[in-house]
Amino acid sequence: MSVRAAWEVREHGSVTSWFQVRLAFPDGARVDAVAVVDEGCVRVEDVRAQPALSLADLTVLADWIEGPLSEACGEPGKPYDGVGERGGGPGREAVPYAGPRRARPAWPRGVEGCRLIAREYRAAQESGVDPVLAVMGATGHSRRSSLRLIAQARDAGFLAPRHARR
Repeated sequence: MSVRAAWEVREHGSVTSWFQVRLAFPDGARVDAVAVVDEGCVRVEDVRAQPALSLADLTVLADWIEGPLSEACGEPGKPYDGVGERGGGPGREAVPYAGPRRARPAWPRGVEGCRLIAREYRAAQESGVDPVLAVMGATGHSRRSSLRLIAQARDAGFLAPRHARR
């Protein structure tokens, strides 16, 4: 995780600061955000994530960046090194920073992963929902990656072939 002061505007006795926030996860996922601090309020202006964040992840983004951003506000220009306490505001108890979270759920690889993909796919078909969207939701992968995983499950024999062989 890194937080860097991007720029600062002083106007009429108030200061507005923009910060670049980058979260990097062990699985290669990355979240880049631009946060604005103005008169004690924090706004997130821009968020870019690879892979895309789910709505649940987007709601906890503020929790992810709160501690490092508040520490960076104390010393603009100094990058946050990942050590310190989070959330010690009025009425809140300080909680040690637990480190980065995964952007998507862990998914088993190999045969077990193919088996779970097939289970999700079939359950979605039976309930009348788009099976590709169900696999996307279960794995946290993009549509293209989910289609590749479904094809691997077909090749492994866990799903019926798409076309009848002649």
